Amino acid sequence: MNLAELNKIATAMVAPGKGILAADESGGTIKKRFDAIGVDSTEASRRDYRELLFRSTKAMADRISGVILFDETIRQKAEDGTPLVKVIEQAGSIPGIKVDKGAKPLAFSPGETITEGLDGLRERLIEYRDLGAKFCKWRAVIDIGPGIPSYNCISANVHALARYAALCQEQGLVPIVEPEVLMDGDHDIDRCYQVTELVLKLLYEQLYFARVQLEGTVLKPNMVVPGKKCPKQVSEAEIAEKTLQVLKACVPVAVPGIAFLSGGQCDVEATARLDAMNKIGNVPWRLSFSYGRALQAAPQKTWSGKTQNKQAAQAAFAHRAEMNGLATLGQWKPELEKKAA
Repeated sequence: MNLAELNKIATAMVAPGKGILAADESGGTIKKRFDAIGVDSTEASRRDYRELLFRSTKAMADRISGVILFDETIRQKAEDGTPLVKVIEQAGSIPGIKVDKGAKPLAFSPGETITEGLDGLRERLIEYRDLGAKFCKWRAVIDIGPGIPSYNCISANVHALARYAALCQEQGLVPIVEPEVLMDGDHDIDRCYQVTELVLKLLYEQLYFARVQLEGTVLKPNMVVPGKKCPKQVSEAEIAEKTLQVLKACVPVAVPGIAFLSGGQCDVEATARLDAMNKIGNVPWRLSFSYGRALQAAPQKTWSGKTQNKQAAQAAFAHRAEMNGLATLGQWKPELEKKAA
């Protein structure tokens, strides 16, 4: 393991003004998204859509530091025969890969899941590295509800994250460590804070035991928000303050950067909250984004599977990338959204 090289990649992934495009939707997830816009999910349509994003030249060069790919996508070629990995690199972005096998029910823990995929992971990492990946992603899912999450669920998931991260670094790949506390449910913001704090404390304990070098990692956490069904929603300022408070209490300064997931927040909410945190500032890490839906909802809808909509879809993607890029610098303003509209 070359820690200097891992740190260089991790630092580039959270470069000021840039963030990560999560284009790693599983077959089932992208089918749902395509169903919503009336597009058949085929290998060709998925390729065309993702190529459209990766060839948004200005957005990719100026605002997208890296792209998380799905197993299918890292093997695909663009319409002109160029491997999509090369298209991403030519745009000045870093290719990465989702390596987990998804969340499955956790035995004897109703309503809870464990992320699988450790079996055979070393061999898969070697293959992905040879295909051009420079970093990886593994997502753990922690739900909040009556009597959950249990200690068993949290400890099983953070242990798996630590084993995954160590295997990545062994193969010279930067691990994105993603412990997502879901925003479904009716819990308030304080309950989200409490669970997020426990998850992060246990995560960094396990990463230490697994001898993971934090300088060569990126954290992808949830923001501290009330559940979607909570009757008491709160201001962007309170979300920013509580999120920074929990991160300062739990995340070591050795971590180069934190790339937030959007996790069901709408486009502008995800941007505004990231911006609010960067306006507060005074933190030891770079605060960036690793968004899927919050970057893609607008271009997906605009594209709707039609070739003639390609440029308009790329413009919609460029706008969202620009807004989030500004948010990483604390320079976003709501008027910029109205101006684009």
